[in-house]
Amino acid sequence: MEDDMQEEAPSPPRSLVFEAPLVRLLAINFAAGVSLAVLLVGGLMLLNPGNIRDLILADNTPGIALGLLLFGFIITLSSSAMGTAIMAMGRRQPEGPPRGPGQFVAETVGDKTRSRQLHDRF
Repeated sequence: MEDDMQEEAPSPPRSLVFEAPLVRLLAINFAAGVSLAVLLVGGLMLLNPGNIRDLILADNTPGIALGLLLFGFIITLSSSAMGTAIMAMGRRQPEGPPRGPGQFVAETVGDKTRSRQLHDRF
């Protein structure tokens, strides 16, 4: 009878859109592109290369110019971040410990023979 009184509270509804791994991957990389775009536009405004800050702020509506600049960077950087993430999905993970600089790579006898034959041919 005590079990009936202690019913589980209903869990809050979860968004089904972000359950899909591809959508999550794209959303994370889109956010990374937006963050990078905001940092880049902020850096441009801070450093003022080629007097771009003065040019933008001298306009009657500097918000529109700044918004267009930010929008262009967001589209460019987030699309390249998402595209890179999608292209990296098909890459196989290396088996075994990661190989770094200074480690030897094992080569089989068949590979040496084949490379010697190719070397002799050319």
